[in-house]
Amino acid sequence: MQALEGIKVIDVSQVAAVPMCARHLADFGAEVIHVENPKTGDSWRSLQAGHGGNAGVPSEIPYNWEHFNRNKRSLAVDLSQEAGQEIIYKLVKDADVFVTNLRLFEQEKFGLDYDTLNRLNSRIIYGSVTGHGKKGPEKNTPAYDTTVYWARSGVTHMLTTMGLSGPNTRPAFGDVVAGLGLAFGISLALRVREKTGRGQEIDLSLLNTGLYQLTFDVAAALATGQDPREWAMTAVLGADDEKTKQRQELMDDVQKAITRLVEFYREQAPNPMATIYQTKDGRQLRFNALNAERYWLKFCRLTSHEELLDDPRFASMESRRENRVELYRIFKESFESKTLDEWKPYLVDIPVSPVQNLVDILRDPQVTANNMFVPVEHPAHGEINVMANPINLSETPATIRTTAPEFSQHTEEVLLELGYSWEDIVRFKEDQLIP
Repeated sequence: MQALEGIKVIDVSQVAAVPMCARHLADFGAEVIHVENPKTGDSWRSLQAGHGGNAGVPSEIPYNWEHFNRNKRSLAVDLSQEAGQEIIYKLVKDADVFVTNLRLFEQEKFGLDYDTLNRLNSRIIYGSVTGHGKKGPEKNTPAYDTTVYWARSGVTHMLTTMGLSGPNTRPAFGDVVAGLGLAFGISLALRVREKTGRGQEIDLSLLNTGLYQLTFDVAAALATGQDPREWAMTAVLGADDEKTKQRQELMDDVQKAITRLVEFYREQAPNPMATIYQTKDGRQLRFNALNAERYWLKFCRLTSHEELLDDPRFASMESRRENRVELYRIFKESFESKTLDEWKPYLVDIPVSPVQNLVDILRDPQVTANNMFVPVEHPAHGEINVMANPINLSETPATIRTTAPEFSQHTEEVLLELGYSWEDIVRFKEDQLIP
């Protein structure tokens, strides 16, 4: 018998994070039905194996599709039609788990939000991964792990040596961690349902997943208000002005060469709407508009280059790829014309994130709106802020009941619970068995 044998899962998702969650459930015996668009299918079918980008090695073997969607059955149905939604409703009535990465407004648009499905089946466990969390001004903003998990959460910043180019982001790197987290949350909810008979909603975000993976560094930023990477460099050099000067000279020399190399790579990227651009004040914007046709008009308007819409050099995806160097340079010049703060009001409904450091994260409005940091009362240090658990269960949420224990704080308490007497405890201390 497998661990999840007899559990039925409806997987209305595509690309990476939620499909990976459903794959984990399927690996352990759950019956998973993966719902796809009847015309295009799951977009991961075309984005994998090196097609549609430069992230993978081309192959006749659909290796990414196989790794993210094994052990599933595929159902192709149009969710925009009422008849299609009715098919999903019939499935849900007899299901245990429903998982999705539809944006919040899409869940409501297609009648696949938690409240609707819960009315059909009060035992349903509803799991979702969002980009920026379920609350806040950017809750419906398009998101990928390259923009939110890597750039916005601070992962790119913390993995970049000061003065050098940032790390080479890898596709679905944060997605697979989010998928594993959601699978864990669903397992918790299944355990609760055994006791109560009722399902609940679980959600986590790519932004919170990035913060979670930076727990060591985010904890330092919360406690001190400083960025760990920048503090470390200052601590190494101290107040030595001569070393600081030498470091800056070395960084300047290296940066000149790196800038040329980075620009060369960015100019060769097949999709200039899925790369990094620098702003007037030296900050970086990480775009990932993989669906190039969908975002072409928005991108031209964002950069104030609507004349490109009628330019034959950029009339199709193929021509834009052929003329990518010219297009990249046009966009590059545009983004360098404003500071990051000046750009922010215009970065709406397009997959982009600024590359943030951890001080930026502390005041990020999406982080605040989604309560990713919570205050606790510490017996020695008063009120401190700590990271919340990234896995959100609607009915049985994680709680912080105690701060981390002092050394051996509960030794005597645990021994008494085990039936030892105070005389035993005294003897243990004399024998140096316990402190």
